[in-house]
Amino acid sequence: MSIRKYIQSDQNKILEIYAQSKIDELKFEKIEFELLPLVKDEKRFTQLIESDIYVYVENEVVAYCAHFGSEIRGLFVHPSSRRKGIGYKLFEFILSKILDSAFLYVAASNQPAINLYKKYGFEMIEEFLTSYNNVKVKVVKMEQLISHSQTKL
Repeated sequence: MSIRKYIQSDQNKILEIYAQSKIDELKFEKIEFELLPLVKDEKRFTQLIESDIYVYVENEVVAYCAHFGSEIRGLFVHPSSRRKGIGYKLFEFILSKILDSAFLYVAASNQPAINLYKKYGFEMIEEFLTSYNNVKVKVVKMEQLISHSQTKL
């Protein structure tokens, strides 16, 4: 088990993890979403590729996280590897890579994720509408307003 920097040969595994996980992120919405594969989501794919990406390896890549400057742009764990603490480890790892106040965006309906981020000192600072696969989604911008050394679980 290790976290390492992304290499190009990880791309297919990352695309698979995203495909298996993205709709879970939106499961609390009132409508059902159809997956838009990451490579067909030009904006999100471009944002991911320009980010610093790290992968979690257990014989193979089972999760990844990404940040661009202070923005956390992704953290996805393959469904078969959930409930093992991998998400926590990756989240703490990515926070250690961000020097300033970290921020991220999360679906406003995803209360479990919002609760997790609050445990790390994140607060909701803005709410707005965006879209996923041409469907409107209310999103919350959260920012970590305490230093990383003050975070608690």
